[in-house]
Amino acid sequence: MPRRVVLTKAGSPDTIAIKEMEMPSPGEGEIRIEVAFAGINFADLLMRLGLYNPRPDYPFTPGYEMSGVVDAIGEGVEGFSLGQRVVAAMPNGGQSSHTVVAANRALVLPEEVSLETAASIPVTYLTAHHMLHYLGHMKKGDSVLIHGGAGGVGTAALQLCQWAGVDKVWATASGHKASTIQKFGGVAIDRHNEDFVDIIKQATNGKGVDHVLDPIGGDNLARSLSVLKEGGRLYTYGMSAAAPSSKRTLLRSYLAWRKTPKFDPLRLMTRNRAVFGVHMGTWKDESVMIEQLETILEGIQSGHLNPVIDSVFDAEDAAKAHQYMHDGKNTGKVLLRFK
Repeated sequence: MPRRVVLTKAGSPDTIAIKEMEMPSPGEGEIRIEVAFAGINFADLLMRLGLYNPRPDYPFTPGYEMSGVVDAIGEGVEGFSLGQRVVAAMPNGGQSSHTVVAANRALVLPEEVSLETAASIPVTYLTAHHMLHYLGHMKKGDSVLIHGGAGGVGTAALQLCQWAGVDKVWATASGHKASTIQKFGGVAIDRHNEDFVDIIKQATNGKGVDHVLDPIGGDNLARSLSVLKEGGRLYTYGMSAAAPSSKRTLLRSYLAWRKTPKFDPLRLMTRNRAVFGVHMGTWKDESVMIEQLETILEGIQSGHLNPVIDSVFDAEDAAKAHQYMHDGKNTGKVLLRFK
């Protein structure tokens, strides 16, 4: 029987349920995918806590990305056939055994790319590529600071920097994850015991870096802005500071929001700096997404990109997967297995 992960209400991981569902049917321009793997992202955790928007009303099924096999095709769809292995990105609902997706948000996989690997790329690699290349136009001589460098987006960003020949890269993470950052050419900064502002300013003679990737938010975002070089770009794509634990703590969330800087356009203008807000789940131009995914798949095929998959949980253990990520245990991507 088809089944799906359901966030029943705002709260801790025990609010997650696995429920049976009717088999969905693809409409015009859509395909149905028998899902093998679906990615979990920190945004899913924040939505479960009720701290992330946009999100559907509870109860709903999360999931921005999945891989699997085409098992039904709607009218007007070209370029897909039954049994093809595909990867897809969608606004939500991917954490299901079967899911319907617009055909223009899916991509046929090369033989060399496994379904497991494919499910790890639409959010992490696409987000990192979108920030550094599509928005940031990163070039070889640039410098980059990546917060959460051992996570899914962080390891993707480190590899993209390596592929582009950027060798001035710093990344923050817990101290025991330093080896992962070093493996991909970055300089590790212990986020709990070292001050990244002092380290960056000393390393750059006070000039700062060209790009800062910040999924933390709160006062960390203001400090990230302080190490941005003239002409630099700050990308904010999360608010993990609002969810320090697996329980819903509205006071901590409020304090994180209060500490988040309110960007003054005149000050940004006079200092020649830019701030981008990034949420690939709300990005509407599918052609831009697919073009970037094709580039990422080429990088995997050529060996320049090697997705880091930390662990795979059975779909029935989705609550355990959420807790695992809340505890900061993952290095790289966490997936759910449906097939």
